[in-house]
Amino acid sequence: MKRKPIYVEIDIDSDIDEVWRASQDPDLHSQWDLRFSSITYLPKKDGAPQMFTYKRTVSPLLTVEGWGKSTGTFNKADGTRSSSLHFGTDQWFSPIKEGKGYWKYEPQQTGTKFLTQYDYDVNFGSPGKVFDAIAFRPVIGWGTALSFDVLKRWLEKGEAPRSQYVRFFTTYGLALLFALIWVYHGLLPKIIGKHPEEVRMLASAFPFPGSTITGIMIGIGVAEALFGILWLVYRKKKHLFAIQLAVFPLLTIAALIASPEVAIHPFNPVTFNLSLFVLSFIGYFSSDDIPTAKSCKRRR
Repeated sequence: MKRKPIYVEIDIDSDIDEVWRASQDPDLHSQWDLRFSSITYLPKKDGAPQMFTYKRTVSPLLTVEGWGKSTGTFNKADGTRSSSLHFGTDQWFSPIKEGKGYWKYEPQQTGTKFLTQYDYDVNFGSPGKVFDAIAFRPVIGWGTALSFDVLKRWLEKGEAPRSQYVRFFTTYGLALLFALIWVYHGLLPKIIGKHPEEVRMLASAFPFPGSTITGIMIGIGVAEALFGILWLVYRKKKHLFAIQLAVFPLLTIAALIASPEVAIHPFNPVTFNLSLFVLSFIGYFSSDDIPTAKSCKRRR
């Protein structure tokens, strides 16, 4: 199957000169573009292409380094500008071997249409092409779109890219954590393990026979697991954080009523739910109007 180049387009309510400067200045560019940790321009001779190097720190133990050059810029009479790039890396472990692309800036009545299209060759032969198609290309396309929205918010609202990324990764990091917690506590202690402590606490709260208590516990486990899955699919995370701000105090009170002695157990519901309440409080405020790749157009 023929691969499709990555295409991302966004309208920015800002002057074309500002969009140009934010994307052509290497120090500014590396602030908002998630694909780069740093960009360094090399000394340039008159009339020669602008050469540069780039780095992307993936982890404390892994940094991808590469090279690039601006192969030319073009200014049309209607004010449209474009900039062509050629880039690549000699590192064997990089998914990208070499590629080409362009930026385009189109003046609009109320701002600038900013778009990019690029494509690249991959390392590792056929396995590399499969990995690129099912994993890397969707991720780098998403990262490009997210970066464009970060740039848009920076130029329109003035919030620094670093602050936006802190809020974004805090929100989605907490979302993954809560998904794991709810699914884990729904499945293991209640449905799979049917832990005696869970049964005892429910039995002290509800005067029902054992089989009914077990059914209630399984039902609660299913509800908790579904709520965990909801963290993965529901877009408005702020709503889920708000629900938890109300739920965790109620769960703590219910646990203490059902079994007051749990308050002195190690890793007890009081301290556990308090920790989750604080994390929900942080998530509630970090999730307000976070950047999103969905604001971009991904097809021509």
